[in-house]
Amino acid sequence: QVQLVESGGSLVQPGGSLRLSCAASGSINSIYRMGWYRQAPGKQRELVAHITSGGITNYADSVKGRFTISRENAKNTVYLQMNSLKPEDTAVYYCNAHLVSMNRPYDYWGQGTLVTVSS
Repeated sequence: QVQLVESGGSLVQPGGSLRLSCAASGSINSIYRMGWYRQAPGKQRELVAHITSGGITNYADSVKGRFTISRENAKNTVYLQMNSLKPEDTAVYYCNAHLVSMNRPYDYWGQGTLVTVSS
């Protein structure tokens, strides 16, 4: 059994910053990739950013230069530093992990954390 627990979502004014965290726990052999997706009301879930165990990152064009993803492998934790937030960043942010548990590959999701950007 594996759990992803997210934290850090909040209400923030445009131009502000937030830091999201996601910690994976449970029976984990290894984690290949961790990342963040988001889903705004009435829209499909989309990739925000992900990072591999080797530190290779990938960002959505809409967040490049504003968001930074990082990871602490020893803690099975991924972070998303979000700066210069815009109202269009408002969404539920979901943590995702591609990992090996009990020697099998799995794709796990967190429960989501709400980010609201509004004045």
